[in-house]
Amino acid sequence: MPRVLEARGLDVSPALIHKLQAAGDARAVEILHIILRDEIGHVRIGNRWYAHLCVQRGLDPITTFRQLLGEYGSLRLRPPFHLEARRLAGFSERELALLEQLSAPRSSP
Repeated sequence: MPRVLEARGLDVSPALIHKLQAAGDARAVEILHIILRDEIGHVRIGNRWYAHLCVQRGLDPITTFRQLLGEYGSLRLRPPFHLEARRLAGFSERELALLEQLSAPRSSP
């Protein structure tokens, strides 16, 4: 949940903030910045527990994350990813590379 759904909130925030700024809604922009800050914290907590459980169970976090995405049908990750926010939330560079890889358009044979 935190690594996919809540993390998606990190990804969509910049576009929403930009649209609201363009519309001149400064209060909504301020609120979205607060929500983004809070979501980074939520995702960070989820990432910490995920890493803890992977270590405890002797699992590779990257391989396991990929397997979980496939198992729960979430392999359709769509960019853009808010990489800075995801880094602040504890995503590693390897995990960010995996997200980019999984979201890349697949070429047909």
